[in-house]
Amino acid sequence: MKIKSFSFWVVFWGGILSATAQQKTSYSIREAVRLALEKSNATQLANARVNTLKYQYESVKNNRYPDVKLSGQYMRLTNADITMKTNTSSGNSGSSSAGSKPINQLILAQANANMPLFSGFKLKNSIDAAQNMYMAETAMSQNTQENTAMKVIEHYAAIYQAQQTVDLLEESLKSNQQRVKDFTAMEQNGLLARNDLLKSQLQVSKVALSLDQARKNLTMLRFELAQLLQLDPETQIYVSPENIDPKLFTYLPKNTNEALSRRTDLTALDYEKKASEAQIKIARSNYYPSLMLSGGYIYLDLQNAIRVENAMNFGLGLSYNLSSLFKNGTEVKAAKSKLVEIEKQQAERSDEVKAQIKNAQENYELAQKQDQVYAESVTQASENYRIVQDKYDNGLASTNDLLEADVEQLSAKINLANAKANVALKYYQWLESTGQLLETFQDSQK
Repeated sequence: MKIKSFSFWVVFWGGILSATAQQKTSYSIREAVRLALEKSNATQLANARVNTLKYQYESVKNNRYPDVKLSGQYMRLTNADITMKTNTSSGNSGSSSAGSKPINQLILAQANANMPLFSGFKLKNSIDAAQNMYMAETAMSQNTQENTAMKVIEHYAAIYQAQQTVDLLEESLKSNQQRVKDFTAMEQNGLLARNDLLKSQLQVSKVALSLDQARKNLTMLRFELAQLLQLDPETQIYVSPENIDPKLFTYLPKNTNEALSRRTDLTALDYEKKASEAQIKIARSNYYPSLMLSGGYIYLDLQNAIRVENAMNFGLGLSYNLSSLFKNGTEVKAAKSKLVEIEKQQAERSDEVKAQIKNAQENYELAQKQDQVYAESVTQASENYRIVQDKYDNGLASTNDLLEADVEQLSAKINLANAKANVALKYYQWLESTGQLLETFQDSQK
């Protein structure tokens, strides 16, 4: 009895824990997008890249400040013999010994400061290039956020369609199972041919297989969405029409010209172009000499021999690399070629965006038309099934006709459920193509 009682409680609590772990959760699309933008690996990686470029930009700006170096040395000497040459009053040179005291240590301290005054505007252009690359990465981060938000929306649409398919198939399975029971009784009483009973049983098997596939698809979609939102993999996200933003269809997508200025991927290319122009100037700066201001301080103490204090020094340094006259031309050409490459990418991407906007608009209009057609087809399929059912009951239609009408009715209902979700999905894709997707979610928070 104790063993049976223990097993009962294990099963009882195990069932409760399992139900809790797989409890259905519902998020609005806005909430799900917010989670994805905060926690998804893609957005976090994009933010890390932005921070890297930001620090690189700040590092380049620091080159405007002088380099200050401090150094000190302490060395032991092996009783060095020091002789210092001096000039006498008569103009003759002579020498003197440092004395009889041992000279066995040297202390040397230096402070040096160097500041570039002119380097062919290399520093200024390096800062401009770094800043534009940072701005380009920022724009690409926004583009990553838009793509992530679109992935959430696509998963929501797919989950809703899968949910509706499962519900309709479960309803159809129950109806077909009841038909099999009715046909079985009729066959046993000699009122139905066995062949018709087998056809109805085959219909049950087909629906059951379709239901298993639909459930598997729904499970995978929920798992993928949970991963995207960084939730517990066992989280069962349920999607309903209430999850759709009620203000959705009040937003008017921008026209093509306005959309081109709002697309973050095109903005990123524009900043890359500016950075490339700065790189050309950096390459040309090697044709100019470099001028540097330098200053320093030296302290020297050679034990029992010599001490130097307050030895200040300052001056200008000029350098010029003559080989740049021959070697630098290739670097300038490479920088110019990079600029041409980016300009061609801009032109190609602009054409792609224009086509994407047009295609998104056409897809949305097509989805609206399909929704209307599928709504009518459900009415037609339901009425057709009712008529065929009446004819079958009166012996005027075959079992094949009845089962075919049932399949058509189920297919029409599934198509309508898919069409409803597809209308919202295509509208969101239209907003994304015009660069308004994230703006839509930001406005819905107000």
